[in-house]
Amino acid sequence: MKIVIVGSGFFGSVLAERITSILKIPVTVIEKREHIGGNCYSKIDPDTKIEYHAYGPHIFHTSNETVWNYINNFTEFTSYKHQVLSTHNGKVYQMPVNLETINSFYNLNLKPYEVETFLQREISKEANLDLTNFEDYTISKIGRPLYNAFIKGYTHKQWNLDPKEMPASIAMRLPYRSNYEESYYHSKWQGMPTKGYTAIFKKLLSNKQIELKLNTDFFDIRDQFNDVDLLIYSGPIDRFFDYKHGKLDWRTLYFEHQIMDVDDFQGTAQMNFADLDIPYTRIIEPKHFHPEREQISDKTLIIKEFSKLDDGSNPYYPINNVKNQELIIKYKEMAKAEKNLIIAGRLGDYKYYDMHQTIASALLAFEDIKKRFESI
Repeated sequence: MKIVIVGSGFFGSVLAERITSILKIPVTVIEKREHIGGNCYSKIDPDTKIEYHAYGPHIFHTSNETVWNYINNFTEFTSYKHQVLSTHNGKVYQMPVNLETINSFYNLNLKPYEVETFLQREISKEANLDLTNFEDYTISKIGRPLYNAFIKGYTHKQWNLDPKEMPASIAMRLPYRSNYEESYYHSKWQGMPTKGYTAIFKKLLSNKQIELKLNTDFFDIRDQFNDVDLLIYSGPIDRFFDYKHGKLDWRTLYFEHQIMDVDDFQGTAQMNFADLDIPYTRIIEPKHFHPEREQISDKTLIIKEFSKLDDGSNPYYPINNVKNQELIIKYKEMAKAEKNLIIAGRLGDYKYYDMHQTIASALLAFEDIKKRFESI
């Protein structure tokens, strides 16, 4: 048997672990980058000794018991609860929008049972909302003033699109609360891996039956794998098919790192910047992800995050507009027609998956692989 996996993020690494551990079939994992872990890779800053997430912050959270039980075989988690703050017009507010945000923004003292009535009055000022687009859907939940202050500018910086051109499905990811709950996620379990994300991937890929090829572009050696029993590809689906129907659009991120000669720069792990006149979307201060660790007291690392259109070399987020949805349907039809091929993961499915969703998808895919190879 010959199984090849392209990509060492969670989708590829979980499948490599399951296939070698359960089915006892060797696999080859091909990774274009110099490291494992995909965009979940974490590393230590050499100057401050602070561990940071090299491709943007990753907070593990899930309510899926199967996923939680599985990932706990490879790490322990801290009790970290993610909190997000947002700066608008020089003032700091809670995010997601909650009762503290509303009261601070409007200079009110609403009680939880009064929030819905208040917001409905704001929402009722709008007419002919089209709930299929991002902007109108969000306004239908929190009203225009809160949307304009905290969502509109940030969204434009993140996607460089008119929010009216974006689907409501993206807005559905944004939580809103009528109480003072500050935790960003409502998942049953959440936390940070005690030894960081890279340590998880080292364990996932530790089986001796896993051959790992780093710094290797699959497309440079593609002809070597024409006779494999199964090819599992978690890269961009349009690239796999040589852009036959055209290129899918992606957003990517880039980062500016700064070492600050203070113990604590912003007092929280994530500060969003809602206003368009500030070019970055957020500042991450990663030392706050692990308050349980001993840290250098007179220095901290901050990371400014910027968003831009990807040129195809480093895709992060799918842009789910009409054009791209039409393209992805065509590419998925091509994938279905291929034998011995699985294309999945965030890049393969062209979907905005969180980590737990990617792991769940990999575990589900493994059940199909298991049935297939056990019957041989």
